[in-house]
Amino acid sequence: QCGFCTPGMLISATALLSRTPDPTEEDVRIGLSGNLCRCTGYAKIVKAVVRTAGEAR
Repeated sequence: QCGFCTPGMLISATALLSRTPDPTEEDVRIGLSGNLCRCTGYAKIVKAVVRTAGEAR
């Protein structure tokens, strides 16, 4: 919604995918755990990271 967390989420997701090219949802949740988002739940963000990993394969 506000977009304040987006840069941190992208950096964390990129770092996670470089270490773990095929992450589970749990891996993604742990990888993004240092980022706070008060506007939305993390469900769509987690799904987007998992989907991106799948498309990269």
